[in-house]
Amino acid sequence: MPIYEFRCESCGEDFEELVFGGATPPCPKCASEKVHKLMSACRHSAGHNPGGYQGNTIPAPRAGGGGCAGCSGGSCSTCK
Repeated sequence: MPIYEFRCESCGEDFEELVFGGATPPCPKCASEKVHKLMSACRHSAGHNPGGYQGNTIPAPRAGGGGCAGCSGGSCSTCK
């Protein structure tokens, strides 16, 4: 049961909905059935940056591994 993003063509409302099969939900704001599915983008939570991910690049692991005592991953500002 995936969650899809939709946009209402009548009022412009963007919303997410859990859908079954090919069902298209009505707009929760104006109840219009003139909605279309949006292309979803991968997101990550604000403030949560696992592994130092920045845009389309993932930093290569550092030789020797381990990092400093503060992060033990080699990706904090003190592990230069």
